[in-house]
Amino acid sequence: MIQKTAFTLAEVLITLGIIGIVAALTLPTIINNTRGKELQSQLLKAYSVLQAAINKMNYDEGQVVNGTNYPAGTFMPVFKKYFISVNDMCKNSVCENATVEDGVWSYISKTYKTYNNKDCNMSRFDDGQVFINGGMLILVENASDYISISVDVNGHNKKPNRWGHDVFSFEVLENGKLLPMGAPGTTQNNDYGFSQYCSITSDSVYNGMACTYRALTDKDYFKNLPK
Repeated sequence: MIQKTAFTLAEVLITLGIIGIVAALTLPTIINNTRGKELQSQLLKAYSVLQAAINKMNYDEGQVVNGTNYPAGTFMPVFKKYFISVNDMCKNSVCENATVEDGVWSYISKTYKTYNNKDCNMSRFDDGQVFINGGMLILVENASDYISISVDVNGHNKKPNRWGHDVFSFEVLENGKLLPMGAPGTTQNNDYGFSQYCSITSDSVYNGMACTYRALTDKDYFKNLPK
């Protein structure tokens, strides 16, 4: 005769406890990896969308798109035509230190933060902001001889809203190419740029600006984002 055995209540509780501990240890990692892959995918899509728009603008305009040919305030009015925009929220310097929140302007500290979660300065985003189909928010800096384009890849209503996490910056070079900030040829491709603008320890209000190149080239980048 085969004798059947059963788990005791104590054994069941111990087993469930072990399962709970393992889940508690592994679940955050799984969630972070999933979020990281999602952000990486959104960044790649954003880069593709921006690159296509710049290439088309170079062709249509019959001149190289750069800060020389598009001095202060002249880039965004043309560039935004290459998107199906949802809302054109800002056109000039009144945007500085402010951003969109529920359809009104509020101080940037309420919405965006740096790479290591400190207060962020809006001056790199203040020459035009436009929502486009797909939920992305494009933010432009167009100084007298300089153009950079930043993008919130999942929209301002979805966190973390941090530079180098879901907000990434690109630079338009003199030859009309759009490169990820921090890449060779961009203004932040140096030790100082990375130590100040893509660092866990930096106090710069622009920290995260130079992280885009690393986000696109380092396979473990999104696994190691600071909390």
